[in-house]
Amino acid sequence: MRTVELVIVGGGPAGLCAAKLALEAGLEVVIIDRADKLGGQLIKQTHKFFGSKAQYAKMRGIDIAKLLINEIENHQNLEIFTSTTVVGLYPDLVLTIYDQKKYQKIKAKRVIIATGASEKVLAFENSDLPGIYGAGAVQTLMNLYGVLPGKEVLMVGSGNIGLIVTYQLLQAGVKVKAILEAGSTIGGYKVHAAKIRRLGIPIITNTTVSKALGTSKIEAVEIVKLDENWNKISGSEEIIKTDALCLSVGLSPLHQLLSMVGAQVKYISELGGFVARVNDNFESTVKGVYVAGDAVGIEEASAAMMEGYLSGLHVADSLNKPHPEQENLLKYYQDELELLRKGPFGLKTKIGIEKLKVGESNA
Repeated sequence: MRTVELVIVGGGPAGLCAAKLALEAGLEVVIIDRADKLGGQLIKQTHKFFGSKAQYAKMRGIDIAKLLINEIENHQNLEIFTSTTVVGLYPDLVLTIYDQKKYQKIKAKRVIIATGASEKVLAFENSDLPGIYGAGAVQTLMNLYGVLPGKEVLMVGSGNIGLIVTYQLLQAGVKVKAILEAGSTIGGYKVHAAKIRRLGIPIITNTTVSKALGTSKIEAVEIVKLDENWNKISGSEEIIKTDALCLSVGLSPLHQLLSMVGAQVKYISELGGFVARVNDNFESTVKGVYVAGDAVGIEEASAAMMEGYLSGLHVADSLNKPHPEQENLLKYYQDELELLRKGPFGLKTKIGIEKLKVGESNA
């Protein structure tokens, strides 16, 4: 079993950015990702990012992924494992990995968990009918493989992901029947919602899915109105014909490896679910295990990248190999992260972070 200075679990935006600065600091880095290519969610995001230059404003996610990968992939101190799953993480920082052929162990001096998040689901009758997708699955089908999920789609969820995927569906020639939103207000950026409405797509608030209808596949959806207490209003049911249903109802941080290694986690609704307690350096309660990106709280991909840069800097410093521009870069990326959190969705994140600091820490 060999020992390396840094193992990064997850090759998405946070993991790639952490690797970049750790490599620049002179660390030996291993990236492990279960997908067959690096990039995470970026490789299926065709929309342009907001923000500053440091946050890759006006670049498409697919192009950001290419840029980040190109900056590191041929580095002599980097080893990449794709199509590989981390099946175990232990307090002595030994990782057990499986690459579909064999198991092996790697011991790390430091670990960064940048595993991202999984899509939340919605419980309703017949929710297992073919033709019901998560928004990430729809993006994968269309933007990676050029496959349409259906001719007509009903979208559930008006957050930024739901609005963006709706627009991508329209660009691909798919008819979007409507966007349903259980809440009383639209969850995403107004600029995205306005674009959707200008294209004639209704956004129906206080409404959810009651049941999916069909035999061998989805053929229609029964929707129902909700009152102010989120209870279904009897008699408000309506049938919408569709051959696909797309669910965009939020993300849950992937905390499983952190829980396995014994890191303290806590359920914080504002951060998306169970997240690890970390200090100001992104280190969890298990010494040597750091967390960045959606695994420590659901935010925009831009925030995940800033956290990746910061965690890479902190890991390098903890190994007595600070980056040549350590102090300047720490301030730069901290300022960028703070700038992001001053946006319209930043307050929720800040509330979640404060909750994570107080009260019981163990889930």
